[in-house]
Amino acid sequence: MSDLLANLYLGFGVALSLKNLGLCFVGCMVGTLIGVLPGVGPIATIAMLLPITFGIDPTGALIMLAGIYYGAQYGGSTTSILVNIPGEATSVVTCLDGHQMARQGRAGVALGIAAIGSFFAGCVSTIFIAAIGVPLSKVAQLFGPAEYFSLMVMGLVFATVLARGSVLKAICMILLGLLFATVGTDLVTGQERLTLGIQDLSDGIDFAPMAMGMFGFAEIIKNLENVETRDVVQQKIGRLMPNLEEYKQSAWPIIRGTVVGGILGILPGNGAVLGPFASYTLEKKLAKDPSRFGKGAIEGVAGPESANNAGAQTAFIPLLTLGIPPNAVMALMVGAMTIHGIVPGPQVMTKNPELFWGMVASMWVGNAMLVIINLPLIGMWVSLLKVPYRLMFPAIGIFCCIGIYSINNSVNDVVSTAAFSIFGYALVKFGFEPAPMLLGFVLGKLMEEKLRQAMILSRGSFMTFVERPLSAALLAVALIMLIVAVLPSIRAKRDVVFVED
Repeated sequence: MSDLLANLYLGFGVALSLKNLGLCFVGCMVGTLIGVLPGVGPIATIAMLLPITFGIDPTGALIMLAGIYYGAQYGGSTTSILVNIPGEATSVVTCLDGHQMARQGRAGVALGIAAIGSFFAGCVSTIFIAAIGVPLSKVAQLFGPAEYFSLMVMGLVFATVLARGSVLKAICMILLGLLFATVGTDLVTGQERLTLGIQDLSDGIDFAPMAMGMFGFAEIIKNLENVETRDVVQQKIGRLMPNLEEYKQSAWPIIRGTVVGGILGILPGNGAVLGPFASYTLEKKLAKDPSRFGKGAIEGVAGPESANNAGAQTAFIPLLTLGIPPNAVMALMVGAMTIHGIVPGPQVMTKNPELFWGMVASMWVGNAMLVIINLPLIGMWVSLLKVPYRLMFPAIGIFCCIGIYSINNSVNDVVSTAAFSIFGYALVKFGFEPAPMLLGFVLGKLMEEKLRQAMILSRGSFMTFVERPLSAALLAVALIMLIVAVLPSIRAKRDVVFVED
């Protein structure tokens, strides 16, 4: 306990420095903004802002990027309640009852309980991260190359199972990401692989142009083809603070949502997306009158919004302790850490304690900032909802081009970003989700390294992966999940869960 308090003291010392406070505020503000404005999600935004982090120290950069991620969860609820459009994938469920409350003139209460639930869930999840971080990192130090390889295989299988659309397409995307990761010079033999004779590819595919093209520009192109319709609620926002009866109705849904979302957020493969759905289903089953749901039940906002933010926070656990990103946003975080020369994994806690505990402490600070940013400034967010896309997207495009050029002062980077944006747009049009590909790309080099190390230690025997108990268990879980995912009954339910429209 004393060690935990000492670590938190160190973390708050880092997080409360003037520079990191400013970066945390910028991250939370930008996150809320992109959560409020449907069409530009946290993946695209973090990909676009990666070039900016090059001039910031690693701790400050990750504090800002983390603020963008969990800030987007707060902002997404505003759009769901006021416009009935989920600003974020995890805010889909909030539309069901949140928008109905707004139509009944209770928009303020819906926004208030969403912020309160999010704040509670964020704080509790951060305590959980602080408590579990040290024990989990000690367990992770027992992992050998075979266990790490099997863990990453399991993570990619979870990403396949939890991706939207066809399981086969998700597998294809992961394999494509792994293929992209092998481009460049083999560090063992010195031979160039898959470079097609292009000199710029001898060092491999750059992470920033790929991420910005696939998730930034491709997202903009996709949104430009949609007809812009925003039905902003005309009724008054009303009081923001719930009354005593509404607090009583919301208390247990907030607690249950925090637990459900926190547990699912740890799952590799974007389990955080399932949190709000699971919470809503649970609240509906526990309700005395389930018919209220979908007609403005406050529990239908409190539970899912708490689960949403709990999952966003606990998604950092596998990243910070094992070095395994559970979703595409965390994969971008891995990219940011790698750019700054930090190897994600259990060594982060011992080699970079300021970074680990500074990030944990900054989440408390960020959650407090988000309550202040969201509730008093609600009028400003409503006004921003009326800004047309045709004014936003050209500005975003110019900003991205400047950012990507500034990394290496290279026109080739801009051309690469344009090529990946067209490729990313084509994938979306053909029904392929790019997020699993990014996970495959980020984990590819590490998987190859661990595979080679395991094979050297076992003198070329693949049996090492099943002879070691922990490795065999992880592979067994991955296989079971893959088999379950392709069962017709499970596949049908899975397709229903991931409908966002």
